Amino acid sequence: MTSFESISDRLGELAIEVPSWAYGNSGTRFKVFGSPGTPRTVEEKIADAAAVHRFTGLAPRVALHIPWDKVDDYGKLRLYAAEHDVELGTINSNTFQDDEYRLGSLTNADPSVRRRAVEHNLECIEIMHETGSRDLKIWLADGTNYPGQGDMRRRQDLLAEGLAEIYSHVGEDQRLVLEYKFFEPAFYHTDVPDWGTAYAQVAALGERAVVCLDTGHHAPGTNIEFIVAQLLRLGRLGSFDFNSRFYADDDLIVGAADPFQLYRILVEVVRGGGFGSGSEVALMLDQCHNIEKKVPGQIRSVLNVQEMVARALLLDAAALDDARDAGDVLLANEIFMDAFYTDVRPALAQWRESRGLPADPMRAYLASGYQEQIERDRVGGAQAGWN
Repeated sequence: MTSFESISDRLGELAIEVPSWAYGNSGTRFKVFGSPGTPRTVEEKIADAAAVHRFTGLAPRVALHIPWDKVDDYGKLRLYAAEHDVELGTINSNTFQDDEYRLGSLTNADPSVRRRAVEHNLECIEIMHETGSRDLKIWLADGTNYPGQGDMRRRQDLLAEGLAEIYSHVGEDQRLVLEYKFFEPAFYHTDVPDWGTAYAQVAALGERAVVCLDTGHHAPGTNIEFIVAQLLRLGRLGSFDFNSRFYADDDLIVGAADPFQLYRILVEVVRGGGFGSGSEVALMLDQCHNIEKKVPGQIRSVLNVQEMVARALLLDAAALDDARDAGDVLLANEIFMDAFYTDVRPALAQWRESRGLPADPMRAYLASGYQEQIERDRVGGAQAGWN
C-alpha cells in the first residue's frame, strides 16, 4: 500500500467549499429549529465559515445562496470575507420558494413565471461578477405530482430554452452548474431527476456548462461512483454537493450514513483526475445542521472528507491495476479494501501539527470558546434560516 508520507503533499491540495446556509437554522418539512448563536447576517455566516477554515485548513471558500444572502454591496462583502481569510464561492440561485414557482420555474407553463426565473439567474450572474465567483449553481424543484398534470417533453424543451438564455450570459471564466435530484418536492416526475438528464441539458449548452452531483440525490442502491466515473470520463463533472442520507432525504453530515460509499466515490475522483490543484471539480458540502451545533458540524464534515481522501490516495493503484489485468478478483478486492480499512487519523493529526493546525480540530474548537462567544453575542435580531 502507498505510504502516508508519499501522499502528504497531495493532501495539502484538498479544499472544500462550505455552504453559508449550513450555519443558519434548518430542519425538515415539518419544523425549522432555532439554536443559540445562529448567524443573523451573511457576515456572521462568513465568520463561522472562517472559524471552520481556521481550525481545519480545509475550507477556504464559502458558497452563497440568493436571495438568502443578498446584500447591497457585494464588493464590500468580498472584502469582509478576505479579511477573514476566506473567499466567496459558488452562487446558488433560488427558484423554489416563492409562491409563483409552485408549478415550476424554468419549466412553468406561464411565460411570465419562466421570465422571472431567468431574470433571477441573470441577477445571480451579475452578483458573480462582483464577488469573483466562478460557478452559478442551479437546482430546480420543477416537476409534477400527478400523471397528466404537465407535458413532460414540452417541459424539457422549456428547460433547454431557459438554460440556454442563462448560459448565454455566463462569462468566459464562469460556469453554469446544473444539479439533479430524483424526487422531492415533485413526487410523480422531476424535470432534472438524474445525471443523464442533467448531462443531456448541459452538453447542449457548451463547454462551460457542467453537472453537480449531490451525493444524497439518488435512489436507494444507486452506484454513485459509477456516475462519478462516467461524468469525469465525459468531462462534465463540475462539482460535488457532499452530504449523507439514510432513507429518502439528504443533508446529513457527509460520511455519516455510509463511509465506504464516500471512499468509493473519492477513489473514482482521484483516479479520474477530479482531485488536486489541476482539477476543475469543486468539492463542496450541501448540508444543514438542525439538531447539532452548526460550526462543529461543519468541522466534522470536512474532516470526514479529508479522512476518505487520504484513504483514497493510499490505494495502491498500480498493484490494483495488475490484479485486475491478471483477473485476480480476490486480490483486487483485498487491495481496494486495505486502503479503506487503514486508520489514517493518527497520521492526519501529525500532518496537521506539521502545518500549524490543531492535531484535533474538533477538540480545539470546543476549547476555543468560540461557540460560547457567539451564543453570548448573537442575541436579538432575526436568525438566518430557511424561513
